[in-house]
Amino acid sequence: MATNAENAYEKLKATEGTDEGTGEWFEVTQDQVDQFADITHDHQFIHVDPERAQPIFGGTIAHGFLTLSMLTHLASTIRPSNAPGPLEGITMGMNYGFDKVRFVSPVKVGSKIRASSTVKSVELKGSSVEVTKTYTVEAEGSEKPALVADWITRLFFS
Repeated sequence: MATNAENAYEKLKATEGTDEGTGEWFEVTQDQVDQFADITHDHQFIHVDPERAQPIFGGTIAHGFLTLSMLTHLASTIRPSNAPGPLEGITMGMNYGFDKVRFVSPVKVGSKIRASSTVKSVELKGSSVEVTKTYTVEAEGSEKPALVADWITRLFFS
């Protein structure tokens, strides 16, 4: 008899290579950037001084790590069309890390960002399933993506 992890693996493996869709827009504000600067002690002028950043970027830009941190929210707004249905016996999910992160283009303060995702790989790891998804964050009005990242999560089963 298959375990809960093995059953979940089979369901999730069927989604490998598929596009999950695109999430909702989220506006990046100067207040958010300033709070992130305070928390991380990264007050580089391109993030917090609109006048000095004007000639370079046309205004301030979000920290790359702020954009990366927003993936938690951005990913939660994606409603996958390929969802595998309920997974029996799941006890928790955990952020396992990133295989690759690239900050491709800046996110201007005041712009909106959203994410899309593709299931890159699914692996059975004992009583857990490791899922790697490629997330692409786009900034409204930009031709290039703001960020591309391979995010690994682990799902644990009873």
